[in-house]
Amino acid sequence: MPELPEIDHLLRSLEPALLGSVVRRVSLTRPDIVRCSLSRTRRPEPRVRRSSLLMGEQIERLHRHGKELAIVSRGGASVCVHLGMSGQLWHCPPGERLRRRDHVHCVWHLGNRGRLVFRDPRRFGGLWCYASLDDLIEVRWSRLGPDALRIETRVLRQLLAGSRRSIKATLLDQRVVAGIGNIYADEILFAAGIHPQSVASQLPPDRCRRLASEIRRILAEAVGLGGSTIRDYVDGLGAVGSYTQRHRVYGRAGEPCTVCGQPLGGLIEAQRATVLCDGCQELFL
Repeated sequence: MPELPEIDHLLRSLEPALLGSVVRRVSLTRPDIVRCSLSRTRRPEPRVRRSSLLMGEQIERLHRHGKELAIVSRGGASVCVHLGMSGQLWHCPPGERLRRRDHVHCVWHLGNRGRLVFRDPRRFGGLWCYASLDDLIEVRWSRLGPDALRIETRVLRQLLAGSRRSIKATLLDQRVVAGIGNIYADEILFAAGIHPQSVASQLPPDRCRRLASEIRRILAEAVGLGGSTIRDYVDGLGAVGSYTQRHRVYGRAGEPCTVCGQPLGGLIEAQRATVLCDGCQELFL
């Protein structure tokens, strides 16, 4: 599943083509991937309206929180995009044919600015429509924790205090910190020298400070390299992410540790495959 770095880079790659463009038409082939909640006080509407998907609106900005991206119109209406496991959102320049036509669920036609395409083979992702960005934040994003790219040590310590869960399970919980998934949890914990089975509340203050620093550093570095492409992820221009080449533990079980040289171990933590170095990562219980 694309994580914070992939979505942040996706936003940056789409901005030049989308900002200021007007949605002339919307082609929707799978209405079931759309949820409309045009008022924070009303239940989601049963029918999808093209106007809910910004038809006739000018795109003013893109906004991200955690692993989700919002397309915000000048009139305020907002569409939240969640890529799920296999979703893709890309810009098709005017005059070009779509790279892929299978599993394309929604296309925004932008006149002489081309098309914006949402594709999702496994349909774990989707689109959520709101009357305003404030409604989106209140109804949906308020259930998420602070954005991981900007997490402060003080805030992280407060979030970990009292938790008897493992630190990896805690980092994967989007209600605690928004944006970290399995790939970056392994990379962050290795860089911070913390065993993934450590109890979250037992991290010493200095290690918690180091953890917050590594969260920000690794996510920012991954954003700059376009994120990690493991299977389906591409950015808004169709390019794959190159941070995969920087992975020090994820997907490398049995290979030598880049620091101490001993074979990396593997285990299941928080129901996710986890790779670690027993020699470099300290266990706090």
